[in-house]
Amino acid sequence: MRVLVTGGAGYIGSHTAKVLARAGFEPIVLDNLSTGHRWAVKWGPLIEGDLGDSTLIRDVIKTHRIQAVIHFAGLAYVGESMQRPQQYFRNNVTYTLRLLDAMTDMWVKHIVFSSSCATYGVSASVPIGEEHVQTPINPYGESKRMVERILAWYGEAYGLRWTALRYFNAAGADPDGELGEDHSPETHLIPLAIQAALGEKPALQIYGTDYPTPDGTAVRDYTHVMDLAGAHVAALRHMLRSQENAAINLGTGNGHSVREVVAAVERVSGRRVPTREARRRAGDPPVLVARCSRAMELLNWSARQSNLETIVRTALRWQESLKLSEVLSEPAGARTPDRRAAVGPI
Repeated sequence: MRVLVTGGAGYIGSHTAKVLARAGFEPIVLDNLSTGHRWAVKWGPLIEGDLGDSTLIRDVIKTHRIQAVIHFAGLAYVGESMQRPQQYFRNNVTYTLRLLDAMTDMWVKHIVFSSSCATYGVSASVPIGEEHVQTPINPYGESKRMVERILAWYGEAYGLRWTALRYFNAAGADPDGELGEDHSPETHLIPLAIQAALGEKPALQIYGTDYPTPDGTAVRDYTHVMDLAGAHVAALRHMLRSQENAAINLGTGNGHSVREVVAAVERVSGRRVPTREARRRAGDPPVLVARCSRAMELLNWSARQSNLETIVRTALRWQESLKLSEVLSEPAGARTPDRRAAVGPI
């Protein structure tokens, strides 16, 4: 079965393509490589292009005889979305509509959508279940909620079968060492903490130390990227078997604060993580932790590789390999680029 993986050269998309191939599917990756990497596409063909190109989408579906879609492509930085909402709604909503229109016109009836816990906003209770009211507090989360609503109406009108997977926080790297997180700039906590521990940046900047949490820093539910990848395959199989539509949380049910993550990086790496404290970042809730019973009930899925030590260990191994590759490829006397970025809780 051929599956179109939009954004399949990116972090979660590339890991999912690997798991799809292992499960007997053929991933066909469509990516404009604005944030993804050509080297991350190893388990099927790469079509370089943009979801804004309706003709290209239809050509890909026809040429490769696509039977289902896993949709990752989109912009995903909370802070940036607060500054550039127009770009986020265009990329995440308008371009998704072009994909859905091509699918319905060409009788491709199954889609797994990469959604987010950002659709919930500030939670009234923790852990957060799928029935929790969705009140996003940033344009990124709003764009994901809008697509979920569009999927529901397309299901009603056109018989589209869909699953929206609401991730909490993706983290870690492929245990085989073939894939990992490599963003520019990097904004995620765990790789930035590791880079600070390895001396690649002077300090980890922590946004927000006055949240209503036990240590004052934001709390998040970190899920190993390979667990997330497996959930996409499980969701696709579930749809093909049951024809059921659903929104499903993906997380562990356990939260870790920024300071707890820093401590874990120090334990695993054996190095100190220098930190600097700063004000909260706009658009960040204090606590996001999932209730994941629906994932087990519908998909027989749980986060099996997502203890914090395993996440940090695999991420550390990947970051060390990136550092080594930079050193080996660096001309004599040249300086390795400084991968600096400020970090919030995600």
